[in-house]
Amino acid sequence: MISFDENLCRNVEVATTREWLETNGLGGYASSTVVNINTRRYHGLLVAATKPPVGRLVMLSKLEETLVVEGRRYELSSNRYPGVIHPRGYESQTGFRLDPFPVFTYRIEGVDIEKSVLMLYGENTIIVQYEFRVHDAESKSGNTDSNFIPHPSSFIPSETPHPSSLIFFELRPLVAVRDYHSLAHENARFDTRFESGEQQLTFKPYGDAPALHIAHDASSVERIGDWYRDFEYEVERARGFDFTEDLFCPVVFNVDLSSRRNFSLVASTEKKEVGRVDDYRRREVERRRRASEATVTNSIPVDDDLVTSLAAAAEAYVVARGNQQTVIAGYHWFSDWGRDTMIALPGLTLVNKRFDVARGILSEFARHVDRGMLPNRFPDAGEMPEYNTVDATLWYFEAVRAYLHYTNDDDFVRARLYDVLRDIITWHVRGTRYGIRVDEDGLLRAGVAGVQLTWMDAKVGDWVVTPRTGKPVEIQALWYNALRVMESLAGKFGDATDARMYAGMAERARASFEPMFWNEEAGCLYDVVDGEMRDASIRPNQIFAVSLSNSMLSIDKARHIIEVVRRDLLTSFGLRTLAPTDPGYRGRYAGDSLSRDGAYHQGTVWAWLMGAFITAHVKLSEDKHAARAQARVWLAGFNQHLSEAGLGHVSEIFDGDPPHAPQGCIAQAWSVAELLRAAVEDVYPLGSSDMGS
Repeated sequence: MISFDENLCRNVEVATTREWLETNGLGGYASSTVVNINTRRYHGLLVAATKPPVGRLVMLSKLEETLVVEGRRYELSSNRYPGVIHPRGYESQTGFRLDPFPVFTYRIEGVDIEKSVLMLYGENTIIVQYEFRVHDAESKSGNTDSNFIPHPSSFIPSETPHPSSLIFFELRPLVAVRDYHSLAHENARFDTRFESGEQQLTFKPYGDAPALHIAHDASSVERIGDWYRDFEYEVERARGFDFTEDLFCPVVFNVDLSSRRNFSLVASTEKKEVGRVDDYRRREVERRRRASEATVTNSIPVDDDLVTSLAAAAEAYVVARGNQQTVIAGYHWFSDWGRDTMIALPGLTLVNKRFDVARGILSEFARHVDRGMLPNRFPDAGEMPEYNTVDATLWYFEAVRAYLHYTNDDDFVRARLYDVLRDIITWHVRGTRYGIRVDEDGLLRAGVAGVQLTWMDAKVGDWVVTPRTGKPVEIQALWYNALRVMESLAGKFGDATDARMYAGMAERARASFEPMFWNEEAGCLYDVVDGEMRDASIRPNQIFAVSLSNSMLSIDKARHIIEVVRRDLLTSFGLRTLAPTDPGYRGRYAGDSLSRDGAYHQGTVWAWLMGAFITAHVKLSEDKHAARAQARVWLAGFNQHLSEAGLGHVSEIFDGDPPHAPQGCIAQAWSVAELLRAAVEDVYPLGSSDMGS
């Protein structure tokens, strides 16, 4: 359980760097900071995925909460406005915890308040519940225990309830209903009307957007219709984006605390019944308990806090796409990307034995293969997939190999995937989009001017920051691995002719690779070869020539690569994307889009690369016991990180320079997945760590 006391909560600059995240398996989520000061346009209490997993809309931004005691008003909420934080509810906050969902505690005038936020799986629905405990004078002095009774349904009211004129609670919902990449502003199109019924309100500010339904058990509802203007989102300001927003407050919910000690609100894109809120909550808590038990206790019986935490986090990234499932690349702003999905698939679905999910993902992406290519990404608005990637398709072969390693499910692969994989190879030999084709030397060439095709894909306007046109090193490693996978599959399925063909193609690639890519002076591999050009930049891409199951390298050269990567690129949170000695190195990921994208793959640390490095390190070590002990040391640094940015998750990237501050997405699928995979397979091994063919 991650928890913070009042000291952190009342240090607003630190508290606003700790962000919580609730997800719903559809691509929707709820998220803010531990003091509920929204710092991003992506923060919101209900961010609904209207076309799962995309079409995300910030429906309900936040709640403004006020406790009124004997006529005195005390605010629980906090916001950043121009030049000021107002109100300053964080000063009354006594704590925050993930247990397993976000819980916030406050103490005001002898009243303890506990607020919990819970998102329902498979629905665009958020539940917010409040518990109040009113103490007598002795309690106010701190002489009695003020622990909460754990759930509203079990609360026993005070023997001498306060009259309604002395203590009550006000809650104001702040509505946005806008695309999560955008910001809301007061405008004439916003329909401020709403429908009201018994314990139910319905808002539909825009005709082309879904309705927002709020179920509640307030004592009374007051119609106000106010705009709250000029909220400032500090992270967006720092990122060089627009950072001010207006939000609409339609009503005030009033809760008379004279004879009750709880209040519930359910916000959703469908009508819900507040009278069933305890049932909704119990079912979701039980679902999470079963999921945790199935994953952590039964599937990954590893006594390691980091492994347990990563296994619990993994569920957040597996989401619906149609009748199948896919992987959200990261929260808050990524959709499902082919590359990220295939890299993350083993860690999110195989090490934890969620084989049905893996089958669904592999099947869904097989449906979208076009001209021998997997989609790079599915756009947010649900348009046609984009196919501007060379490596996503090749990672698909590795995902299939890993699936078979865990399941031996030859029948599924033969029936659903094998013909698709064969067609992919055929297209790569023939040539497909963006100059992707097999060259005469058996290696794979890719790239045209102005297009970024590898995972180092930053682009600003027409500037491709790391173009890598020609023959990138990891593409050759993945191509060879794909050919060996196909050789194995063809052999399994009785296609002897094809098996010989794939074997011959693999041998031709192997014969060309070392002479072309080995940099004798540096003792490692060139990053890109393009004709006579040899890019000697020290980058992490070469580690895949060692870590993948099928390697073209001799053991001696593979060990040299590991040492160079360890010396120049390894940090406590992953691998740098460029050696600090390189003139192009950028040690800080900060500033506007131009500055940040210019540093994205020019020194910035990526956590997901730690997985491949650990695999390579253990694989090539003569002393496996010592290698695994060292890997545990490298992984241990992430334990503290789980409480530093996206709580319970691993960030997308970190600064290249110490202290390696977390940056980018607060919760990244392949960061979580690759650390979990490496921990289970290599540090607490389930299988072999031999070099492969």
